[in-house]
Amino acid sequence: MAIQSERLTLDVGGRTMAAYLAKPAPGPGGAGGPFPAVLVFMEIFGVNSHIRSIVDRLAGEGYVALAPDYFHRTAPGLESGYDQAGFAKGMPLIGQLRADEVLADARAAIDCLRGRADVRGDRLGGIGFCIGGHVAYLVATAGLLQATASFYGGGIAALGLGETAPTVARTPGTRGRIRLFFGGQDAYIPHAQVETIRKALADAGVRHEIFTYADANHGFFCDARASYHKPSHDDAWGKVKELFRDELAR
Repeated sequence: MAIQSERLTLDVGGRTMAAYLAKPAPGPGGAGGPFPAVLVFMEIFGVNSHIRSIVDRLAGEGYVALAPDYFHRTAPGLESGYDQAGFAKGMPLIGQLRADEVLADARAAIDCLRGRADVRGDRLGGIGFCIGGHVAYLVATAGLLQATASFYGGGIAALGLGETAPTVARTPGTRGRIRLFFGGQDAYIPHAQVETIRKALADAGVRHEIFTYADANHGFFCDARASYHKPSHDDAWGKVKELFRDELAR
């Protein structure tokens, strides 16, 4: 499906937040919509070429996809590569994230989507990677999404964003369905933390599935990383498409 993309600026409480949007193009191979929408939550490397490629892929599947720059308070416009310099820039920014601010960013992005004539405002999903996987989980716990895909979300069961309690404690607020994806070789997210998340979701009665790929490491979905694992990527992408099709495109 042909797509169109654009850069946007959104207002968040008087501050400017950049975002990247892609949508199905009208005309041959496209349609006029309205379409379901998906928020794409970035890693510590910003709304870089990889995250934009995810936005574009979702648009090609028939969604209006939007990646907000939730580092706009601390490192606006950050776009880093997957090298030591990129890690050095991005890692300190995690500690400066605050749950209430991140949720304000998500609500501003959702307001933008719902204000568009080409979006079905009652069909909203989210997908995130690394710290973005954590953010996707957080936004789901605020009851803002009908379907969520969280990839190797670091710290969900171990820390909160500017809070004492870990984000997993917010699980009872989750609405819709969530799928989580982890690498079995990921030292950043121990098996015990995955099991804590699994129990919290089950106890809260959230519709969920958790997939752990035994041969995959942290970042396995990103083909720009040394840890990219194509078999796990391909299987996970199929499961993401299935989730969004079942929950958003019906």
